[in-house]
Formats: sequence, structure tokens, C-alpha cells
Amino acid sequence: MRKIELLTKSHDREGFDCGSEPLNSFLKQTARQHAARGISRTFVLVEETASEPKPILGFFSLNICQIKSETLSAEEAKKLPRDVSGIRLGRLAVSKTYQRQGIGKALLIAAMGKFMEIFNMAGGIGLFVDAKDLEAKCYYEQFGFVALPSNELELFLPVKTIQEALAQNS
Repeated sequence: MRKIELLTKSHDREGFDCGSEPLNSFLKQTARQHAARGISRTFVLVEETASEPKPILGFFSLNICQIKSETLSAEEAKKLPRDVSGIRLGRLAVSKTYQRQGIGKALLIAAMGKFMEIFNMAGGIGLFVDAKDLEAKCYYEQFGFVALPSNELELFLPVKTIQEALAQNS
């Protein structure tokens, strides 16, 4: 059985390889430092029964963000105050061994669930992500993310879309 856990020393960061050096480096060298400093939290997908250090099948990181509402579409912006908060999906990666098996979708659904936990306690207008390239942009768009008018690689997933996605995947 697979399980999402908060990244700890019990996870095998060194053995992780998703094929992207910046993502590998973040997990291996930066993720735990960011957690210790309160910058972001990284969650890993592992086999629940794996022995330590547990191999990481994939991971995502989240942090709180604040944006100017005018960076959103005009329709969204007119309903909001000037400064709004949300959650940024800072990184999402799947080990090369497990790519093309639905792990990315599972991680994204888990990230949406974590967003809703935060939303229910503190609010926020949605989930933001900076796609690393056009291929990543297309990947996120299939889940309902929309590009911001100010930057086609910065994408936004509104609360309502997250709620609908989670209802379909529960």
C-alpha cells in the first residue's frame, strides 16, 4: 500500500532520480532545510511497508504564497481584493522507475487534498504552479489549471475546481 508522508530522515533522498537534476537536487539538498526554516513542506509517496530508508516514488512541495489579484484573469480579479493568498505547488516529481503509471496524478490529487486542509483552516483562492516548460504546462492544464495572463507558464487552479476534482477522485 502506498502512502503520502511528510519528508523526514527516514526517506531515501539520495536514491531518488526523476530525470531532472534541479528537482533531484531540491529533494536531496534543499527540501529538509526549507522545512526546518518554515519555507515549504515536502511530501513523499512511499510504500508503507518499505524498510528504512524508504525509497521515494515521487514527491511534491507546498508553500503559502501571496499574489496581486490583477495577475489573474479580469473575471477572477474583479471578485477579489488586491492582495490574495493561495498555495504554491513548488515542485512535483516522480521517480523514473515509476513514471507513466499515474503517480503524478496521485501526487497532484494529494497536493489538492493538502490545499483543502489549509483552505479549511486559513482560506486561500487556489493552487498555483510554475510549469518548467510547455510540456509541464500541458500536463497541469489537463487537471484544470489555467495559465495566468501575465505569464503562460504560471498556472492557477481555483478552489472550486479543486473541490470538484477531489469529489470525482474520492
